[in-house]
Amino acid sequence: MTHHDPQDLRIDGHLVPVVTAQTVVVGTGSAGYCAADRLVQAGHDDVVMVADKIGAGASRNAGSDKQTYYKLTLSGGDDDSVREMAQTLYSGGAMDGDNALAEAALSARGFLHLVDLGVPFPQNRYGEFIGYKTDHDPRRRATSVGPYTSRTMVEKLEAKVQRDGTRVFDECRVVDVVTVPDPDGGPGARRVAGLLVLRTDVPHDGAASPWLLFRCTNLVYATGGPAGMYATRVFPNGQWGASGAAYRAGVHGKNLTEWQFGLASTKPRWNVSGTYMQVVPRFVSTDADGGDEREFLTEAVPDYGRLLSLVFLKGYQWPFDIRKALDGSSLIDLLVYRETVLRGRRVFLDFRRNPVQDAFDPSALSPEAYAYLEKADVLFGTPVQRLRRMNEPAYQFYLDKNPYVDLEKDMLEVDVCAQHNNGGLVVDAWWQSNVTGFYPVGEAGGAHGVYRPGGAALNSGQVGATRAAQHVAAHGTTPPLDDAAFAAAAGPVLGAALDLTARATGRAAAGVPDNTGDLLREVQVLMSAKAGPVRSAESIHEALVQVHAWLRDYDDLVTADAGSRRAVNRTFLVRDILTSAYVYLSAMADYVAHGGRSRGSVLYTDAAGSLPHVGHGPDAATELDLPEIFRFTLDGGALDEEVQETAWLAPGETAPDGAWAPVVPRDGDDPAGTPVFRWRPRRPLPEDDDFFENVWREFREHGNVL
Repeated sequence: MTHHDPQDLRIDGHLVPVVTAQTVVVGTGSAGYCAADRLVQAGHDDVVMVADKIGAGASRNAGSDKQTYYKLTLSGGDDDSVREMAQTLYSGGAMDGDNALAEAALSARGFLHLVDLGVPFPQNRYGEFIGYKTDHDPRRRATSVGPYTSRTMVEKLEAKVQRDGTRVFDECRVVDVVTVPDPDGGPGARRVAGLLVLRTDVPHDGAASPWLLFRCTNLVYATGGPAGMYATRVFPNGQWGASGAAYRAGVHGKNLTEWQFGLASTKPRWNVSGTYMQVVPRFVSTDADGGDEREFLTEAVPDYGRLLSLVFLKGYQWPFDIRKALDGSSLIDLLVYRETVLRGRRVFLDFRRNPVQDAFDPSALSPEAYAYLEKADVLFGTPVQRLRRMNEPAYQFYLDKNPYVDLEKDMLEVDVCAQHNNGGLVVDAWWQSNVTGFYPVGEAGGAHGVYRPGGAALNSGQVGATRAAQHVAAHGTTPPLDDAAFAAAAGPVLGAALDLTARATGRAAAGVPDNTGDLLREVQVLMSAKAGPVRSAESIHEALVQVHAWLRDYDDLVTADAGSRRAVNRTFLVRDILTSAYVYLSAMADYVAHGGRSRGSVLYTDAAGSLPHVGHGPDAATELDLPEIFRFTLDGGALDEEVQETAWLAPGETAPDGAWAPVVPRDGDDPAGTPVFRWRPRRPLPEDDDFFENVWREFREHGNVL
């Protein structure tokens, strides 16, 4: 393994350190480490890794009560098959069939690789890996090692990568991807040539260069979802994403509208799924100062037993699901949203007292909830007593956090938070994007559809990383550019970064206050308010106009103190977030214009739709007294067979072909760039090719990496 030490190269008069490697993996989460591990395993060891902060990221710092890994059934007598699992994934809508089949086919391989690395997934004494059902899962394919499943995966994969000797460059903010024309890819095609990063551990006004260039043939992009767009999010601090750089480089987007939202504590950030809901805590809201306490769920759900049962169901119907909002458990999410976003109040879970009345009356529960809690032997006491009986680690979890919360003494503040982006950067069957050599894996890649089984994201990250590594090892062997060609390709990218930095720091030197922190907060608050789990054509348009203005004027707007590494870092972070927000808002506007209605984890306001109902039985048709923005019409799977793709056009650039169109007719060369869209049929599930002799012959002669 080479050491990949930086070598200085003169680019447009600037001496810049350059690291040369065949492949660069960006991101040190479970998908990124898996890709690096699999590359070396495949004999492709000319690889380095890049991270903005090794200890940050969702894989290492996020989880839930029982964080799930989804894979093929590996226990018991339940029927299952690769094809059936693929069909389950595919049935979520708008998912490409080749991705679904690959995720099913490689799920056991990815899972058992983690087992061999030491992830302690539970198995019985005969070696069966026992499973359970998760959301959107007809089989018992789910498993878990507790709240930190993904963290354990990261730790074991990281140890393997360290043993391999792969070098990791930490404290690097992604600035831009360097590409060149791809003569083998048709008109306008591009291929990867490198990556420009800002070293956030190097002072900008010091002697050493804060810029670092990577010269490579392949980029495995494991940067996570663009979590920095939202203020109300359960993504951990330090998980920002870097999708904006990919869009500017010409990588397309896919299903960008499809986010997943759910109830989570805000300090600390954690999903309150599973046992936290099944023990039926009390929901209360207060004013901004913690006064005027109200048990607000009873306004919409006055029936005691139904209220308890809906809260219980949130345990394993945790994500906000618009199909369960009319008269089901996702009504809870809407009522919390009304308190926090529309009324400006704060919402808390109170585990110290029972809902509505002091004495818990389990006889009022639905049969499903009663049977579950009876089997758990917790038909008694207060929510925290039930929690400690059912799941003591769930209680201890908040005691170990900073800030810590003692659920026996304190209320837990919650909100409806952005949790995962099912869409992302476009991927093919090998997780390669439309830009040759660029492989988005993990949450950065848009492999999912509208719905997905709980835990499918962890499997998708391992499968995508494995498929990308296989393809790179087989096809990504072209040498990186020589010095002259690389300097020519990287020069404009470096020059633009230097110019933006000079403008931003020049304004600060002239006395204009640093505004990077303000811009970051403003875009996040705007996105949560206008483009979160509840959206309308009007709210999307309002946010789009504002984000477009920020991005259009960014070079003349952003101000950063040259003496502050954090401010210069945020100059590029905010630009990346604004780019992503502009693309995503444009995708939302295009979705509505295409006839899209409420689906997945999003409510799109529809004046001709319905408000949530009182409940079942004779009152089922009676609408609740709720704000009109909660009036919606279900999509009903109308667009399940279509995929929305997004392309970013830089000023002066033309669309790939006539099928692409902007949301608003293009008027000249917009300095902010122009997102354009097309809708295509999703790729079907591939037909079976399972005659052994034919597959064996093809595999012997050509391998399976095509």
